[in-house]
Amino acid sequence: MKSAIPALIFALLTQAQGFKEPDPLDFADHKGYTQLFDGVSLKDWVGNPDVWRVENGAIVGESTKEKPSGNSYISYHGLIAKDFDLKFEIKVEYGGGSGIQYRSQTGIPWRRARPGQTFNLDWMMTGPQADYWFPVNPRSFVYTGQFYSENTPLGILAWRGQVVEGIPGKPQTLVGSIGDRSALGGYVKINDWNQYLVMTRGGTFIHIINGQLMAVYIDDDPDSSNNKPGMVGIEIEGAPCKVSVRNIWLKKIS
Repeated sequence: MKSAIPALIFALLTQAQGFKEPDPLDFADHKGYTQLFDGVSLKDWVGNPDVWRVENGAIVGESTKEKPSGNSYISYHGLIAKDFDLKFEIKVEYGGGSGIQYRSQTGIPWRRARPGQTFNLDWMMTGPQADYWFPVNPRSFVYTGQFYSENTPLGILAWRGQVVEGIPGKPQTLVGSIGDRSALGGYVKINDWNQYLVMTRGGTFIHIINGQLMAVYIDDDPDSSNNKPGMVGIEIEGAPCKVSVRNIWLKKIS
């Protein structure tokens, strides 16, 4: 009862002043959104058919120890966007990791190619990524939620729990803390579906998992590879690993 009284007083005061707390996001609200995956086919998606398939209403990528995929991507070619809200659900099983590419390109040479190694560059993606790794591996799980620049010299730009600003010609600056990195990992569900929201506005990038803010990156360089319009895609990395992504919706702003 004691804890309820201050809350009631606060509610009465704010109501009297005409203030109202915002309603929580309805993750199932798709008004103004475009569906990127129909749940039954890979229409407009391009990737290695030996790795990617449709299973139980999800796009699934699978890599085994007997047949590891390496870094493998599937990209959506039906839409190019710069500023948007992107909603999807993701699950990673067995190990390894994944991530959703956005504002990304294909056809760019792969920086980490070993001598003599070749790639089908139509299947490789370069650009910003909302990371997601197998929740039980403590070494790589710290990456889940972070802002990563795939296949560029930039690498990790905002770790989970950080608000980071990038200014041309200067080192990255930590401008704020969202919370303890390990504690934020507690919001991620193991072997289950996780709701992921990516928001981009100009040079600002926001990653939210299951309603919890995970990372924010602000890129003030207009010439940065992060600040170009591009495609959405999915990555799989490591073996064994099974990545499943479903309910992929994007509300394009520009």
